[in-house]
Amino acid sequence: MRYELYYWPSIQGRGEYVRLALEEVGADYADVARSARGMPAMMKMMEADKGTPPFAPPFLKAGKLVIGQTANILLYLGARHGLAPKPEAGRLWVHQLQLTVADLVLEVHDTHHPLGPSLYYEDQKAPAKKRTDEFWNERVPKYLGYFEQLLESHGGAYVTGRRLTYVDLSLFQIVEGLRYAFPRRMKAYERGIPGLVDLHDRIAARPNIKAYLASPRRIAFNEDGIFRHYKALDL
Repeated sequence: MRYELYYWPSIQGRGEYVRLALEEVGADYADVARSARGMPAMMKMMEADKGTPPFAPPFLKAGKLVIGQTANILLYLGARHGLAPKPEAGRLWVHQLQLTVADLVLEVHDTHHPLGPSLYYEDQKAPAKKRTDEFWNERVPKYLGYFEQLLESHGGAYVTGRRLTYVDLSLFQIVEGLRYAFPRRMKAYERGIPGLVDLHDRIAARPNIKAYLASPRRIAFNEDGIFRHYKALDL
């Protein structure tokens, strides 16, 4: 089956977690909105007045199915491509972990847009600095500490044990993104999360992921995405 992924064409954003899963399993897919006629096609699907139109990208077209929301898409792909446990309890556990990643991603976004996405960063610099300090002092230790503990307690190479899941790919992206957005803060913090750093490095070395990262399919981090580098927030 050839999948169609719909997401904004110039940022990694929430679509990147889906791209990483598709790339890892070597799936045949089209990143539709990056084609010449892709954006109109994406908007047409979102504006449909019948069926089950998605609220916002990312969404995935798989045959006749149209699946929205990052964690929901990964729940679907994980079960079909060996990126999630087969037992129901295991699939739900991995889905739960991915929803926790989604919560973290939202908090990352709110570091530079604490007053809302309708305002520019330049309109909320002081609140952004306050929010970023709180994020690193209070929230990062809770989130990354949680996943670090899972790696340690499960005693395997990956978060759930010995087998790779889509959550491991998502945590790779979290480490990559935090390194881009907050290089100074993250460099200091990584000493306390050796398991996550090691997981990141092993994911980056996986053949399909390594090839993807070196290809033009991997959109570079930029200041339009979720992970943004503002020097004033990285002091």
